Formats: sequence, structure tokens, C-alpha cells
Amino acid sequence: MNYIVVSPNFPANFIPFSVALKNKGVTVLGIGEDAYDTLTPEIKAALTEYYRVDSMEDYNQMFKAVAFFSHKYGKIDRIESHIEHWLESDARLRTDFNIPGLKTEDMARVKFKSGMKKVFKRAGLEVAPGTLIKNRKNAETFIKKHGYPVIVKPDQGVGAMGTFKIDSPEKLETFLENLENNESDNLYIMEAFVNANIHSFDGLLDQDGEIVFFSSLTYGAGVMESVNDGNDTDFYISKDIDKKVIEAGIKAVNAFKMKERFFHLELFVTPKHEIIALEMNARLPGGKIVDMFNYANDINIFEQYANVVTKNVFDAEITRPYSCFYVGRKDSLNYKRTLEDILEAYKDEIVHHYKVEKIFSTAIGDYGIIFRTADHKKGLEIRKEMLAKQA
Repeated sequence: MNYIVVSPNFPANFIPFSVALKNKGVTVLGIGEDAYDTLTPEIKAALTEYYRVDSMEDYNQMFKAVAFFSHKYGKIDRIESHIEHWLESDARLRTDFNIPGLKTEDMARVKFKSGMKKVFKRAGLEVAPGTLIKNRKNAETFIKKHGYPVIVKPDQGVGAMGTFKIDSPEKLETFLENLENNESDNLYIMEAFVNANIHSFDGLLDQDGEIVFFSSLTYGAGVMESVNDGNDTDFYISKDIDKKVIEAGIKAVNAFKMKERFFHLELFVTPKHEIIALEMNARLPGGKIVDMFNYANDINIFEQYANVVTKNVFDAEITRPYSCFYVGRKDSLNYKRTLEDILEAYKDEIVHHYKVEKIFSTAIGDYGIIFRTADHKKGLEIRKEMLAKQA
């Protein structure tokens, strides 16, 4: 089997996917911008060959790289980055080389929020009222009907970047002025504000489109607030997943008709325990969440993914022994306890801690701490201590 990994060196915590595939006897081929000498020893050992391009944004260069590998190694069986930014490029390459997986024709429903809403509705799921903002009148008409606040975000966008809460005519005017001066072709979607917590339904599909693994995140502080307001970030995987989240999640995932890939579905859970579908991402959740799958379940998700790709088998036993928490502290905030104190006090629960790369710190904090507890309530108490501020 020939498997092309797009951007094999980044992010670093995805490198174990390539290692696991190599260990299963797969010929792993890499395409990226990094000079070969800068690749980690782990990825060098996993790759049979690496093809460097000057720019991964240049589709012609990417096409030539795949053509080179196809000529040298024969039919390419898979191409994958697991990264939102390369989703369309991956799909175009699969389309042009007839490689299994999401194709260009699938992008409208997995890259555009307006397209996702249509799929959710067909699946019988509730969605927040929304409209594409094509002009000033369009926006004002929507607000007249639904009132303030509203949420605006790129119809095609990644995470919380470019997402804003508008709660006054003044903020609307600022947004519209920026929109009119924006030369991008990307439209914005405006949605009625939903007072709810965000939960995710994450997992892995096998070659037949069956869910073989699922997990769920509960967000303590929103990523949008972290990006826009400088707040710290926290979220967790609970041992006990909300049954209504599972039910809605399965219904939504099945509606998107994907196969052999990870998914990251975001849902609103209202105070009345109503489920509202928010967004489907045809990829892994970001950051270290893939590692949290392992910590929460005592499994090796990288190895299991390789099993699905090579044998269509997922054989890990899922017993959910731990709740697993992520706390992202911001350097700009005045915490009650020092980082050193926190790391010492909870060293038995902490499984990983690290300085967050600058590219991610706005969204998930400057310093990330991952810990797990068999007792969920104990984990919530530790999270509270880690985030407590000075009076």
C-alpha cells in the first residue's frame, strides 16, 4: 500500500500516524515544504521517500509531487494531511489521481458552514437560524428578525478565527465597514446567538463508513472568547458521554456519508438539554486532542487508525476509565497559583504539559496542561484550581 502524507512534519503530534502506518508495512511517502534536514528523526525513519515543494499552496507543485510518486511506486492508495487547511487540496489530488476518499465534489458540505446546515437539516437536526451576508441590507434584515446578539463567521473558515459576537448597532457597523473593505471572496454567515455550551462528537470511521471509535469534548471556556477576549481555555473528555450528544452525533455523522477518516462535530447543548448542530469538520480536532483520546481511554489511536487503513479493523477495547482535561493558561493573566506550584501539586494526575507553539497560543493558551482522573468530580476541582485568578 502506498500512502502519501501531506505535511508530514507538522503538527509534530501527528507524526505517530506515519510511524504506525510504517509499522504495518505501508510505504509512507511525504510531501512538504520543510527541508529534509529539518525533519524529525521519527518522520525520517517512517518515510520511504520525501518530496519537497517550494509552496504547498501551489497546486501544480503538489500535482507534480504526486505524479512523481505514482510513476515511481505505482498506484497511490491514500493521500491525507488530517489538517483543515489542506482539505481542499487533498480532495483535488484524490480527484485528479482517482484516490479513495473525499473528492472535490464533497467539499461544499464539509468546508462551507452554509452547506453543513443543509446536511444537518436533512438529517432531522435542529440548527441555529443563519444567512449568508451578501450586503448591508441582508445583515440588517436578519437582525431585525432575530435581534441582537448575533454571531458572524466566515462561511469557509477554520476554528474560531474570524468569528465575532455582535451585540450592538455600533459593532454591526464596524463589521460591515470591514466587510465592505475586504477583498476576499469568502462570504460571511450570520447566525442567531444560541445560549448554550459547546460539546463535540469526535471519532473515527472505518472503510464502510461505520463509527468504530467516538469521544466527546465539553468546552469550559469558548475558543472564540479565548481568541477575541484573551481568555484562558479549557475543555475535557468526560468518562460519561451525554447520551443525547451521542444520538445526535451518530445521526449527523451518518448524514455526511464519509468513510475511513476522523471527524470533529460541534454541537450546542442548551440549558433545556436541546441539541443544536453547529459545525462538522472532516478531520481530527486540533491541538493535542488526539493525544487526549489515548490518555482518556488507555489506547493507541495512531495504531488503530493504521489498522483501519490496512485491515479495516479497530480492535481496541473502549472502557473509558478516565476523564481527561486540557487547561490552557495565558501568560497575560494573573493566576492564584504559579505554574510551578500547579505542576508539583498535581504531578500524579498530569500526563503532559508543554509550552504551546505561538501559532496556536491565541486559541488554546500559552501553556497547556493535560491531566486525567478516574473520578470526574475530582478532575473538575483540579481544573478550577488551575484556572483560579487572584482577587
